[in-house]
Amino acid sequence: MEITMLYYLIPSLIMFACGVYGFITRKNMIAILISLELMLNSVDINFVVFNRFLFPEQMEGMFFTLFAIAIAAAETALAIAIIINVFRVSNDIDVREVNKMKF
Repeated sequence: MEITMLYYLIPSLIMFACGVYGFITRKNMIAILISLELMLNSVDINFVVFNRFLFPEQMEGMFFTLFAIAIAAAETALAIAIIINVFRVSNDIDVREVNKMKF
């Protein structure tokens, strides 16, 4: 039995849909950040899968995914620093409360 592209794309689609759902429905900044990371990881899976099946001899998809993971790590560190600063000011990380803050 040959493993086709569909075996990788279906879980990636489910991951992306769960990330979108979490991003839209959550009000906690940490949960929103986790949902965003879930969406980014599903996109990285797609980069690797399309590279593997369309251009098996080339490594561009793998390298692009490594750069995307590095950028996502930097973005996560920056977002957590912002969330910590918001928590220090308002003692809450609810998105609705951040809207009410005035700096």
